[in-house]
Amino acid sequence: MHAAPAQQLDHASVRAAAARIAGAIRPVTVAPAAEAGVWYALEYLQHTGSFKARGARNFLAAHHEAGALPAAGVTIASGGNAGLACAWAARALSVPATVFLPANAPRVKVERLRGYGSEVRLVGDRYAQALAACEEFAAESGALSSHAYDHPLIAAGAGTLLEEIRAALPGLDTVVVAVGGGGLFAGVATAAREHGVRVVAVEPENCRALNAALAAGRVVDVAVESVAADSLGATRVSADALAAAQEKNVTSVLVSDTEITAARRALWEEHRIVVEAGAATAAAALRTAPQPLGDRVAVILCGANTDPRDLVEQAEQHETHHGSR
Repeated sequence: MHAAPAQQLDHASVRAAAARIAGAIRPVTVAPAAEAGVWYALEYLQHTGSFKARGARNFLAAHHEAGALPAAGVTIASGGNAGLACAWAARALSVPATVFLPANAPRVKVERLRGYGSEVRLVGDRYAQALAACEEFAAESGALSSHAYDHPLIAAGAGTLLEEIRAALPGLDTVVVAVGGGGLFAGVATAAREHGVRVVAVEPENCRALNAALAAGRVVDVAVESVAADSLGATRVSADALAAAQEKNVTSVLVSDTEITAARRALWEEHRIVVEAGAATAAAALRTAPQPLGDRVAVILCGANTDPRDLVEQAEQHETHHGSR
């Protein structure tokens, strides 16, 4: 086996990722929002239902090019979306995939994982427990360890999204992105910095790994408790994400679970868009900002691996609460 591919997150690595995954992923669709000067980047239409397909494909393709894919295949610990993307990318390259998830991962994600042909192992009730089991498996089997977000190739793949949004929206000045572990944010911010585009990094108030790291000046562990925790519930951000957030073109914003739920409901009621709470987190910042975020703003709706029934229940509760007024 050859050496692993180079691992550095910069604009050159984002450009290399774009060339590597071209034709394998769906170019993002951009649609106008209700607010003037705002567009939604509909990345939930991506393969596997989230942006994660970009990074997973880039990660495996780069190792494939380098001759660094072991016979044991690839393994990953994921709350869901990254596991789906890894399984999808592995199937495309005929690589075995073993995915570790917390036992409380949404059933829809577990079922889809198995549908991609991967082996699914449910461990514990927190991402850290699934990760420990994944690391043990990799050490014993020799499988290539991927990561839900903390790898330069994963982040670079995600950063290709910003390049596509810019192509669709000439003059883009601001991009709004939800942050969990920071893979999407780090990649997008790296590409945005190259083009002078401002980044608004949005997190739930009780899933604030990036915001807390900025306050501390270093990566720190945080408690996780949010309606969006199934996709944004990382206990810490990557070092690449923190470094990107410390640049002058980045603003960190926190939103409440109530605001996230309202934004998710509004996306359905106003646009007939169904997304997961993690994606609605970015839209929540748009709705709660005291002033416009920019003149030409793209809000990334990053994933839709969710059970739409809970959205219907929320809408019915909202109607019951407000209908008599």
